[in-house]
Amino acid sequence: MANTYRKMCPQTVFAVKGRQSLPYKKWRRPVFEYIAGILNQAVNGYNDHIHIFFDYSGKELVEVLVREIKKASNKYISDNNFLKGKFKWQTGFSFFFARFQRNGCYY
Repeated sequence: MANTYRKMCPQTVFAVKGRQSLPYKKWRRPVFEYIAGILNQAVNGYNDHIHIFFDYSGKELVEVLVREIKKASNKYISDNNFLKGKFKWQTGFSFFFARFQRNGCYY
């Protein structure tokens, strides 16, 4: 076979630094939509953490991918003045794989 094909369906989860309640209702949705736009995938979360579901080719290091998502979303939050203080995501993340079937990923 001349090419390599991969279809992986991971979920990554990471939290707000200090596990503070993040996404206040006013700006939670725009932040999730912004992150979803980076990967063109699903984003959701709870008071102090975020879940990102996406297709992963395996070409990028997971650590680099998550770092860039955090960096871009920090900038988005800052540029839009959602907070008076400084916002940060917690160091680290979780990364899980979901079940794959021919017609898509199941989480």
